[in-house]
Amino acid sequence: MKIIICVRACLWCLTSMSDNADALAAVPEPWRPKYNPWLIAVVVALAAFMEILDTSIANVALPYMAGNLGASNDESTWVLTSYLVSNAIVLPINGWLSSVFGRKRFFLLCIFMFTLSSVLCGFAPSLGALILFRVIQGAGGGGLQPGAQSILADIFPPEKRGLAFALYGITAVVAPTVGPTLGGWITDNYTWRWIFFINVPVGIVALLLASRMVEDPPYLKRQQGARKRLDYIGLSLLALGIGALQVVLDKGQEDDWFGSQFITRLAITATVCLIALAIWEWRHKDPIIDVHLFENFNFGASSLMMFMLGLIYFSSLVMMPQLLQTLMGYTAESAGLVLSASGLVILIEMPIVGQLAGRIPAKYLIAFGWLLLAGGMYLSTVQVDLLISFDVASRLRVAQGLGLGFLFVPITLAAYNGIPADRGNSVSGIINFMRNIGSSVGTSMVTTLLARREQFHQASLAYHTTGFDTAYQNQIAGLGRQLVASGRSPADAPGIAQGLLYQSLQTQSQTLSYIDTYMVLAVGATIMFVLAFLVRHNDPRAGGRVVVE
Repeated sequence: MKIIICVRACLWCLTSMSDNADALAAVPEPWRPKYNPWLIAVVVALAAFMEILDTSIANVALPYMAGNLGASNDESTWVLTSYLVSNAIVLPINGWLSSVFGRKRFFLLCIFMFTLSSVLCGFAPSLGALILFRVIQGAGGGGLQPGAQSILADIFPPEKRGLAFALYGITAVVAPTVGPTLGGWITDNYTWRWIFFINVPVGIVALLLASRMVEDPPYLKRQQGARKRLDYIGLSLLALGIGALQVVLDKGQEDDWFGSQFITRLAITATVCLIALAIWEWRHKDPIIDVHLFENFNFGASSLMMFMLGLIYFSSLVMMPQLLQTLMGYTAESAGLVLSASGLVILIEMPIVGQLAGRIPAKYLIAFGWLLLAGGMYLSTVQVDLLISFDVASRLRVAQGLGLGFLFVPITLAAYNGIPADRGNSVSGIINFMRNIGSSVGTSMVTTLLARREQFHQASLAYHTTGFDTAYQNQIAGLGRQLVASGRSPADAPGIAQGLLYQSLQTQSQTLSYIDTYMVLAVGATIMFVLAFLVRHNDPRAGGRVVVE
């Protein structure tokens, strides 16, 4: 009897082991791309780099375009505005477009559109044609950044995703830094048309390699079969809202903001359309923008921080060369070399942060990055003056950009935390959209702050330039004596002295406005430092996208 029981027990164990083996065998292996993920990463990053570079490379060439095409400088700015508008419209709907066309097919289409429109921009015979081709170029470029980022998120396992995003981060942070310098060099030595022609060989190489190496994971292939109705109302609200917002940000300071009826009407249009869009998409069964992602706290916080990162980064990117060129007489090329030091440091820093992101929770890296950024901006309020040397300016720019490497990668990782894989395309589209809108807001904010604070300081300093101020009269008298000694007539010397002192007053007012603006950026980074600690804790070594409280 005991023998029979033992035999039955052994048979039961063998059966259980067999069932467990069958169950394990039934679990599908994680999807892996056919080609080396790092080769794919280089290809998609190359396409993204080409697009991001084009957002800043054309800035310095606007006067050349205006002169060559018979347009005014104000009219030539639409070359930038048209690109930003179409680019911003495509970014947030990248997830929907990828699910309809297939991510690979849509990514290749975007590379093709961007490359072809670059050729057309280079041969544009008039300003109107150039603006039209820039609209097409912006629409094609709008799918490259989020497409590259979502591809990286899928082809790398979670523990290696930090390094992959570091590679993408290098393109996103370094490209705007080298863009103005490269654009200035091309226009000075060749012609502005080569700003667009240089995209062609890069685009062809990226298109050929991406068509061979990039592939859609199984979950995306399943989505392609589902037919989705186009949300005409949502798309219309998005186009009107984002288009109006971009024009307001780009033309607001130039037209005195709400002193202009044109800007006021566009601002009202943008506000109404974007609020209506959020409400409509929240209730729509098949939205073109997945606004329900904002129910995830990490995604909402990451979107806000990516917006602030774009705002502060591009603000500082605009301010430093403008300070050097307008107040210190630097050439565009020399000012670009000051920026290049920061780009080199970020280039070294990004892979290190990518390694750390696999070992340290993202919230601590983000907090450290905001602390460094706040410190760099505050240091600028102390060291900015008209006597800083090239070396000091370069080191100051390095201090301003030191925190960027600790922000881009961890914020991106935090945005994906807790989000299912099939919504990754929507995550990348919205995150890149927030950064781009932040850069537009930052550029507009800096322009306005510098102008308004300069007026404030000029009025404050001019209060002392009266006949009743003894120090001012002594300066006029002393400067007048120096002018007479140098050969000026005694009758002209007081007027010339007043003019020189007023010029000095304007220069001081401009310098103080830069210091004030840097302080505003430092305060913004400090607020984000506090917010970073509210990001939910995640274990970077656990794998997956599951939030660990």
